[in-house]
Amino acid sequence: MQTPWTAPDHPAASGVPLQPEDYAQRVLRADVQGMHAYAVQDARGLIKLDAMENPYRLSPALQAELGARLGAVEINRYPGPRIEVLREALAVYAGMPRHGYALMLGNGSDELISLLAMACDRPGASILAPEPGFVMYAMSAKLQGLAYHGVPLTPDFALDEAAMAEAIEAHRPAIVYLAYPNNPTANLWDEAVMERLIALQARLGGLVVIDEAYQPFSSRSWIDRLRVQPHHHPNLLLMRTLSKFGLAGVRLGYLIGPTALVQQIDKVRPPYNVSVLNAECALFALDHADVFAVQAAELRAQRAMLLERLAGLPGVQVWPSEANMILIRVPDAHAVFAGMKARGVLVKNVSALHPLLANCLRLTVGTPEENAQMLQALQAALTDLQA
Repeated sequence: MQTPWTAPDHPAASGVPLQPEDYAQRVLRADVQGMHAYAVQDARGLIKLDAMENPYRLSPALQAELGARLGAVEINRYPGPRIEVLREALAVYAGMPRHGYALMLGNGSDELISLLAMACDRPGASILAPEPGFVMYAMSAKLQGLAYHGVPLTPDFALDEAAMAEAIEAHRPAIVYLAYPNNPTANLWDEAVMERLIALQARLGGLVVIDEAYQPFSSRSWIDRLRVQPHHHPNLLLMRTLSKFGLAGVRLGYLIGPTALVQQIDKVRPPYNVSVLNAECALFALDHADVFAVQAAELRAQRAMLLERLAGLPGVQVWPSEANMILIRVPDAHAVFAGMKARGVLVKNVSALHPLLANCLRLTVGTPEENAQMLQALQAALTDLQA
């Protein structure tokens, strides 16, 4: 049987050496070749306020304590009982209902999103989410070969209930994602609208995933509703991450939902997907949750200050925030982004991600010193536009 590598129409048949790009073009999926990789900005030498990270590092005392704990981990062994200890600790920390619910771990929320797409990959299945939103919902669907349907928000970034309902009826998606708060708009959705969309999706036999990545900075969480009515929405999954908690470098997310659902989804999870070092870091952080709670409270206070200051800047439109980021609109996002970067401050230019985000920048809330420099850089960049 003739192999593709020696087919007559292939350069190898005539003795022409193949290059890496030839193999990529011949072997990799065409849609993958047409995609853009997830971009991470180079932040070297800059104040990094582009990725919604907790800006606070551990104190020297906690660094030493963590170092001792990690040094004692049996890295020669595959992850074992400590993973189960972490699952239980996260269930307690999150306030998960104790009866009929289970918790699944992921290598960050990104892996959980990919695993959900994999688990739901049936013929004709699709994923639906409001837009603008987290880009990984669409990317994971496309990588898994699922259809993806984005439904635009209203101009003030609220859920368009009529459009969402129409899209759900038309496409019957396997999963509807609702980020709560949303990224990059940083707002919470109307809970009554969410309830109706969840109920509609349930009637049509699909799942809803509420993504609470920014829960430490939000005034509300859907977990409170789950505790009061744990069996009210049997199609609902709640996803969180420890990245915004303060462990972005650890890569640990978790999914909470009805046991019967989570047990099935957990079958597609790779064995040992959470390392012993990651697990021990997370357990250490939960042991010191009070330290991270103080940091979150400081960031919420800084967010309030920034919202007030930004609202007073001429030419700047600012939206309310329930996360550790703030979305603003400026006269020229590209020029302001470049002007801030030239002054040593890196933010995120999201203006090209969706038409509703025209001339928008996303600002991460940092330390008081970082926020002061960010405001100075923003004001200077705005002044440049008027010159």
